[in-house]
Amino acid sequence: MTTQLPVSTNVVWHHATISRAQREAQNGHRGAILWFTGLSGSGKSTLAHAVEEMLHFRGCRTFVLDGDNVRHGLCGDLGFSAKDRQENIRRIGEMAKIFMEAGVIVLTAFISPYRADRERVRGLIEHDSFIEIYCDTPIEICESRDVKGLYKKARAGQLKEFTGVTSPYEVPENCELTVSTGTTDLDVCVQQVIDKMIRSGIIQH
Repeated sequence: MTTQLPVSTNVVWHHATISRAQREAQNGHRGAILWFTGLSGSGKSTLAHAVEEMLHFRGCRTFVLDGDNVRHGLCGDLGFSAKDRQENIRRIGEMAKIFMEAGVIVLTAFISPYRADRERVRGLIEHDSFIEIYCDTPIEICESRDVKGLYKKARAGQLKEFTGVTSPYEVPENCELTVSTGTTDLDVCVQQVIDKMIRSGIIQH
């Protein structure tokens, strides 16, 4: 499924005058990517925004990149084929890296169904600046939520390439954190993420 992506020619990297370390010092925390992955309806966006709210109260600089929102603009030209999903995650990864270099904690909420695509994003940055968070919710619970009616459409054959029904989801094998978003209270899930960030040295206790 993965392919070698083209690289631009005749370009030279311009090194910024202000470093990432200086931006992080000004912000009072490290820049990082929190990558929430899981099935549609698993609670990725809900958890990401709840974590951001907690971080905001702590004075952190944050931003949430949400799957649906990004497809209204930056990735509005992409569909849901394996190739388009790969490109979607590639763009998000590059954008998240820019946020991180600015010293921001960026929270991404995307199904991102393929391990190779998630690993490619991980490979863009230092290992301790990337936290992959698997929102582990059984598909039965995801379908019972189905606030967008997408599972119903997929089961009726009205949606092609829908993850978990007609398209695969590859469960993370070595993620930094697994959160049982189907059975655990939201406040508890949020604290699990915050605790992991503290242990990783991204924020202070």
